[in-house]
Amino acid sequence: MLADWPGEITAVSPECGAPSLLVQVTISPTLIVTVSGEKANPDIETDAFAAIGAASAVVAIPNRTSASAPRASRAPRADTIRTMPAASAPFAALAGEAAALGLALSPEQIAACERYADLLIERNTSVNLTAITAPADIAHKHFLDSWTAFAVRAWTGNERVVDIGSGAGFPGLALRLARTGLSLTLVESVGKKARFLEEAAAALGLGDVEVRNERAETLAADRRDRYDVGTARAVGPLGQIVEYLLPLLRVGGEAIAWKGRLADELEGATKACAAIGGEVAAVVATSELGLADVLPGRNLVVVRKIRATPPRYPRSAAEMRRRPW
Repeated sequence: MLADWPGEITAVSPECGAPSLLVQVTISPTLIVTVSGEKANPDIETDAFAAIGAASAVVAIPNRTSASAPRASRAPRADTIRTMPAASAPFAALAGEAAALGLALSPEQIAACERYADLLIERNTSVNLTAITAPADIAHKHFLDSWTAFAVRAWTGNERVVDIGSGAGFPGLALRLARTGLSLTLVESVGKKARFLEEAAAALGLGDVEVRNERAETLAADRRDRYDVGTARAVGPLGQIVEYLLPLLRVGGEAIAWKGRLADELEGATKACAAIGGEVAAVVATSELGLADVLPGRNLVVVRKIRATPPRYPRSAAEMRRRPW
């Protein structure tokens, strides 16, 4: 049993009848154990050894009849130290919160989300990507908010998704991290933000992610009727979002828009749907998903494309401004 942690530690070989051995343990990023002047390769069993300064640990030292006796190869124990870094508290909690939305996320996926948050915070010092910079707020107001999309429609996990006005990559990259089978196009007209999206996708090793540095109405010229799902978060009025997204979707595809108050926008959205070929299929409040405390006052609007969009849509940005919905 280790004593006087940290520092030099004396232990006794646990095998019955084995002579006592003087053991020196050096506590550092790697554990070094010296037995009678020779380095030993111990197994470590602990509940919380990964945090230096743990209260206790057990060092099991193989019983050796001579200094030159070879050691048999041993399979790694399930309870030995793992190399996966522990997630910070906000991101450790995020896995459980995502499970309430029907998402089962692996430790590797949570680690990728935290790495993405680190990249965002770092780059935000030079490029205005987001006003949300505290890790706990990023976990809730960016990742969890993005993942509410999985609770408002039926997903196969292999959809072709287009995210317009991607900005810092939410919801698009967050969706892709949670469902690895998605094929994603991020549409961002601001060059600096588009470059960040490219760098983030590369740093996270995400395949099937395309970044288009252009406006959504321009993309519609060569990607018409292409996608299964379209997303827009903090882009503009709901009627404008309908006009941006529906031309990009196949018939039967669905657009998802994140909104706060809706009373002033539903009438315009209904007009846009009638003209462009859609219908409002659902309006889901975050309170209905059990997230009223962490994401208050949020709504997701699902618009289904029910017929082909007339060729004149989407209109130019100037015409949208002159004749809004």
